[in-house]
Amino acid sequence: MAKQKPTIPKGTRDFSPEVMVKRNYIFDTIREVFQRYAYQPLETPSMENLATLLGKYGEEGDKLLFRILNSGDYLAKANEEDLQDRNSQKLASVISEKGLRYDLTVPFARFVVQHRNDITFPFKRYQIQPVWRADKPQKGRYREFYQCDGDVIGTDSLLNEVELIQIMDDVFVKLGLNVSIKINNRKILKGLANYIQNPDKFTELTVAIDKLDKIGHEKVKEELKGRDIPEDAVERLDAFLQLDGSNQEKVEYLDHWLSDEEGKKGIQEIQEILDYTGALELNNEVEFDPKLARGLDYYTGTIFEVKALDMEMGSICGGGRYDDLTGVFGLNDVSGVGISFGAERIYDVMEKLDLFPSRMLPAAKIMFVNFGKEEAKHALRVLRELHKAGIKSEIYPDAAKMKKQMTYANNRGVEYVGLMGEEEIQRQVITVKNMATGEQQEMTINELKDLLAEE
Repeated sequence: MAKQKPTIPKGTRDFSPEVMVKRNYIFDTIREVFQRYAYQPLETPSMENLATLLGKYGEEGDKLLFRILNSGDYLAKANEEDLQDRNSQKLASVISEKGLRYDLTVPFARFVVQHRNDITFPFKRYQIQPVWRADKPQKGRYREFYQCDGDVIGTDSLLNEVELIQIMDDVFVKLGLNVSIKINNRKILKGLANYIQNPDKFTELTVAIDKLDKIGHEKVKEELKGRDIPEDAVERLDAFLQLDGSNQEKVEYLDHWLSDEEGKKGIQEIQEILDYTGALELNNEVEFDPKLARGLDYYTGTIFEVKALDMEMGSICGGGRYDDLTGVFGLNDVSGVGISFGAERIYDVMEKLDLFPSRMLPAAKIMFVNFGKEEAKHALRVLRELHKAGIKSEIYPDAAKMKKQMTYANNRGVEYVGLMGEEEIQRQVITVKNMATGEQQEMTINELKDLLAEE
């Protein structure tokens, strides 16, 4: 029987130790900043009931859900006629009742509703977990990837938006990334749909505008016309699609331009956020971008998007306010706002710009050579003392040739090698070799602990 070549599903990845320490560096940085602002950790199951997920991401999102076959005889409840007709749409709801989560926001909303009697509102949570999407794998797009979310729910105060902007600023400063934090408000976009007298085309309008950076304003106009928006309405958008200037100039222009109540409310909210952030000493630019749309249907107010300035890349963080997401689970009038850091893209940018600290692998500070059973027993006692002192240290597991053991230590980036043969054991000393300089010296265990603690 031929041996099968081991593979993994397309759109998934293995992460080597070298990659993992860099990914953990990103996760730990994000986690530390969220905790600094008193956000609480949360985890939800990898799988959710499909009833929880379906209908929350739009028609295209529903198609990208990974469905899980029911346990046991999953065809037991299937209609024979549907089986004969190969009616996959009808069969899907019968043979699969669960799916892998598509994002962390909808499961969070489900959690809030399910545990509302145990939660103190406003509730601030962060969550760092993988999500799955049955998308076509390509560069920078995977079927399994991590999201790093932070949300505040149970208040409509714009101070939450300001706090999230500070969190984004702090995270990217700690990671060494220069970014632009873009903000807009979906109410302004709804005001825009009213301005062109096509309020029923709000979704089509936002989907097209969301592509502005990728395809340019002329192509966006063509797409809008292709979505049955009248040509005269599209032409009224021309000045908006080319709108530029300072934050205040754009606010004043739109305030003069939009006359409906919802559009005006969006402008007021943007102005308030800019007033707050203008009083803070932020390290990265906060830009009001009226053409920022964000694709998800559940955003209702402020929306965020972060772009790296030193490398061409899509958004590396995004989010927004949602006023009625919990309503679909039976809890109305609970407003929330959140952001999600794109760990995969952040990693790619930091790797390209060489921003990760050097020598990140947790190599031992000292490795003891294994000379045999009796010497190993003595080395284990010394290692016990070092471990109690919090010093990373190890012994080579086999009494192999010296060259092999030293090669291992060198390849692992070990700083010192400890040698304890019969003579050292009798004299209660350790011969310590500095791997960088090649120098050797004898010392007691206390002297060794002092040396390694200084490193």
